[in-house]
Amino acid sequence: MRRWLDIAWREPLKSFVGATNRTRPWIKLGSFVSSFRKKGYSLDYLKRILNAKVYDVAIESSLSLAPSLSQRMGNKVLIKREDEQPVFSFKLRGAYNKMAHLSADQLACGVIAASSGNHAQGVALAAQKLGCSATIVMPRTTPSIKVDAVRARGAEVLLEGESYSDCYEKARSLAQAQGKSFIHPYDDPDVIAGQGTIGMEILRQHQGPIDTIFVAVGGGGLISGVAAYVKAVRPETRIVAVQAADSDAMIQSLETHSRVNLTSVGLFADAVAVKQVGTETLRLCEQYVDDWITVSTDEICAAIKDAYSDCRCVLEPAGAISIAGLKKFGAEHGIEGKTLVAIACGANMNFDRLRFVAERAVLGEAREALLAVTIAEEPGSFLKFCELLGPRSVTEFNYRFAGGRQAHVFVGVEVNGRTETAKLLDEFGAAGLEVADLSDNELAKLHVRHLVGGHAVGTGGERVYRFDFPERPGALMQFLRVMNRGWNVTLFHYRNHGADVGRVLVGMQIPDVDVDAFHQFLTSLSQLGYVYCDESANVAYIRFLGLHQ
Repeated sequence: MRRWLDIAWREPLKSFVGATNRTRPWIKLGSFVSSFRKKGYSLDYLKRILNAKVYDVAIESSLSLAPSLSQRMGNKVLIKREDEQPVFSFKLRGAYNKMAHLSADQLACGVIAASSGNHAQGVALAAQKLGCSATIVMPRTTPSIKVDAVRARGAEVLLEGESYSDCYEKARSLAQAQGKSFIHPYDDPDVIAGQGTIGMEILRQHQGPIDTIFVAVGGGGLISGVAAYVKAVRPETRIVAVQAADSDAMIQSLETHSRVNLTSVGLFADAVAVKQVGTETLRLCEQYVDDWITVSTDEICAAIKDAYSDCRCVLEPAGAISIAGLKKFGAEHGIEGKTLVAIACGANMNFDRLRFVAERAVLGEAREALLAVTIAEEPGSFLKFCELLGPRSVTEFNYRFAGGRQAHVFVGVEVNGRTETAKLLDEFGAAGLEVADLSDNELAKLHVRHLVGGHAVGTGGERVYRFDFPERPGALMQFLRVMNRGWNVTLFHYRNHGADVGRVLVGMQIPDVDVDAFHQFLTSLSQLGYVYCDESANVAYIRFLGLHQ
């Protein structure tokens, strides 16, 4: 520990105490302290951070290069991997530092905390290490993976309310009634100092210039500690706060210079779903934070994918917010050729949520366009539509015959950004097709894409087949071209599930005179590797998709 403190102190003092001039270092140290105070920095927080007791439970996490993201952005992007901690989050730093400063009598009475999960795990681990009891009040919306992890470390869990703010009052009243020490997740100098050790590690691990550090913000403990240290040592490094667009209490507070109390918060990034920031954290953020930005759910999902691609880690939504902010801020400000750092602050991800993340990630990075295209209900129009798509990979295809002279197709197309989406829209328009971009339409993304279909009118003689085929580029378009025999397509559904097998459900009206040709068509498809199954008698089809009775 002493060696670590020696290293940590050397960084802020190196400008004042020359490596070769050690004859009168106390003069230069005095100059350092005087300069430090004149700049408005708090010597108290620097001392607290340098003396923080975190390494009994925490590790020095990696500062990893994100090669793909760096190449894409034209910057050197580094990710501080706090997901590597024993509780998969940075929160154990502040929790343990606070509890390690409690007296023996206070520890004997036990501790209590309010948390949406990550701070809870930090408190539970610290209590386990220090040999004291711990009670954690958690929101009912907390993912089960976090609740189970807290209980596994011997802490008692009480579920109360829908967010952190909802269970805070309960924890405070219990603390007072039971004589327990309340361990605040962010608005406490010792907690802030514990989180500040992350900033100390970043500057030691990368001693070259750092243009900007991006930090996820809930209540503000992490960014306050990191900013207090970084601004003391390298004031030229910018600190940017990143919040979910539906949980931006800190940003609103910075803009109004007062602690805003949100009426509600989004729960996708539950670890930063805080209705009101701390008094001390707001004070520090007003002093040290240079800028801020909000990110959407889709942008967070895209950042989770980026972290997985570059680091093979699966971050929780709050853990990836800083990466999402780095990408968005860099693009909006035209940053190039700089070193940017994002703190990946947690990886307590519910496995079931990965389906949603994977689906929304491509939308968040504008790699998928969702379109509603109207085509004429006549032979040849379906092939014309497919030819307009060209070699682009189709991620989803929904169509159901509904009678009338027009047909509506819901399609997902893989694109390289919004520029290609705009080009595709122009191509459809030039071909005389009515098209609407649904890529930013929440109703379409959350519901409509899964509901396209229903009973049809005028689909007598419909035959429904399910096809499986190897999922490879161009496989769906090959299928569509082979299928075009002039038969009326009444149903078409395809989604790319990320598996090695593509699955298509097709309905066609086959005249009796064409039955032999239809069987030949099926045989040709099977020879191309398309396995098929007749689903015309399937009860699910009859009940929900068949001919309206």
